[in-house]
Amino acid sequence: MIIKNLTLHNFRNYVDETFCFSDGLNVLMGKNGQGKTNCAEAVYYLCTGSSLRIRHDRQLIRMGESCASVRAEVLSRYGTLTLEADIFENRRELRLNGARIARAVDLLGNLNSVFFSPGELRLIQDGPDERRRFLNLSISQTSRDYARALLRYNRILDQRNKLLKERDVGMVLETLPVWDEQLARYAAVIIRRRREYLTRLSPLAEEAYLFLSDGQEGMKLGFDADYPEEEAEIARVLSEQLAQAHERDLRFGFTTVGPHRDDIRIAIGGADARGYASQGQMRTAALALKLAEVEIFKQLAGEPPVLILDDVMSELDLTRRKKLLQRANSLQCIITCTHAERVLYGKDANKITIRGGKIVR
Repeated sequence: MIIKNLTLHNFRNYVDETFCFSDGLNVLMGKNGQGKTNCAEAVYYLCTGSSLRIRHDRQLIRMGESCASVRAEVLSRYGTLTLEADIFENRRELRLNGARIARAVDLLGNLNSVFFSPGELRLIQDGPDERRRFLNLSISQTSRDYARALLRYNRILDQRNKLLKERDVGMVLETLPVWDEQLARYAAVIIRRRREYLTRLSPLAEEAYLFLSDGQEGMKLGFDADYPEEEAEIARVLSEQLAQAHERDLRFGFTTVGPHRDDIRIAIGGADARGYASQGQMRTAALALKLAEVEIFKQLAGEPPVLILDDVMSELDLTRRKKLLQRANSLQCIITCTHAERVLYGKDANKITIRGGKIVR
């Protein structure tokens, strides 16, 4: 996939700018706070319909304005696509080739990207929420069925959790089995797809870690949950677990069983990464996961994603910088940095300087 151009209007600190990208290495240069990451964020928004940095879309609108828009022309194996998002205070409009998209889930898969920033260390060092988020975003870009199942699961989970806070315990216990059945059905889809994805991801991430660390140590991934193989069996077992947890769930006021509680095990050199890995090891592990994600997109989507590296090079040593550029060689890559000469090492690139939300020509 190749982004040919990207137009931002009243998005973050941009008034009206159009970026023209090459199909190889693109470097957004400028001092801190000029808008480099805002451009990368806009690309990711068109990929997923969400931002990695904020929860409310209205924060994407330039201060003092009532709406913002993002537009990209994309070249994929299916031809040229136009993706657009108009963002208002309390709503948004998404369009594909001029036709309105009613649901954000239908935006997924038209433009795939892998985003990496220093904040991705959270994948390794923080709690299970970050690793589940990684799985959900990555799988959703290649499977709308997964995205739909996840959306429905979360809605049912929210309703079930609200029910658990009701004071009429008799009514709650009588109603819970109805929610359990629906929750287990969608949970089974999520669990099966996550396991399939991890089966693909694990060897690719392990290989990428060995490549980045010069084979000094290995990384292993595992699914930190034990479920049957078949989807129907997963649903049956989970229904039983939910029923057994009724009293506990009532006591805590939330659902204690299900894929919203699962995790990925990450070990480096045989030890749990969260407890024993150094900053350098965690950074390498997070980067290995992202490089593995790139390979999965190639396999499942039939073409490589856009690789976005936001202020990453300053966090890596010289060896890993060069290895990362080596892996990015066959991709369209968007890099943000303060000094291009410190990250390119003589490689050809489309260099774009940004100052105060403007492209300096």
